Amino acid sequence: MNITSIKKYLSKQHILKKIIHRIIIPKNEHRPRFWVKWIINPFFHEVKGKIRNSVRRDLFPFQSFKLGKNARIEDFSVINNGVGLVEIGEGSRIGIGNVIIGPVIIESNCLLAQNIVISGLNHNYQNINNPILEQGINTNKVTLKEGCWIGANACITAGVTIGKNAVIGAGSVVTKDVPDYTVAVGNPAKVIKKLDSNIEMRTAFVINMRA
Repeated sequence: MNITSIKKYLSKQHILKKIIHRIIIPKNEHRPRFWVKWIINPFFHEVKGKIRNSVRRDLFPFQSFKLGKNARIEDFSVINNGVGLVEIGEGSRIGIGNVIIGPVIIESNCLLAQNIVISGLNHNYQNINNPILEQGINTNKVTLKEGCWIGANACITAGVTIGKNAVIGAGSVVTKDVPDYTVAVGNPAKVIKKLDSNIEMRTAFVINMRA
């Protein structure tokens, strides 16, 4: 029985689901118990890259977490897959102090600077009679396509896709999709420049000629 079939079964067994949830996560906490991190997660998660010791790993076995070959997550970052998968492709670099809350997919060779927040989670707030804390959440996957570069202190909001080789300026707040081969800056971020998509082809040609 794989993780998908287990989740499907537990979704119909509410009492059992609550019991297992409490076994894995202490009451009023948002991180797994210590033994889950070291004993259970390695059987469910695929980690081929390097995670620094100071990284806070709010990782659970019931959601996917993958870190590709030669990928790095630097010190003081937070990785949370509690409400959605987090998958980081080969060669990608997650800078110091980043916060990544799933569902988030970061493709290969992406470069993230310092203190970036990427979250596929939002809190519901429509009911004015209840505290927002009691209104539940919604999720919408964030995707960073291959080779993009995110500047320091940027914020990428739920549902956004950052295009291939796109550049996000430092301090930007990205609320809408950013196309491939473009530069976007500001709050909210807007595209200010289109890059030459033929650069990749010309670079590959030069490399092949030198080989």
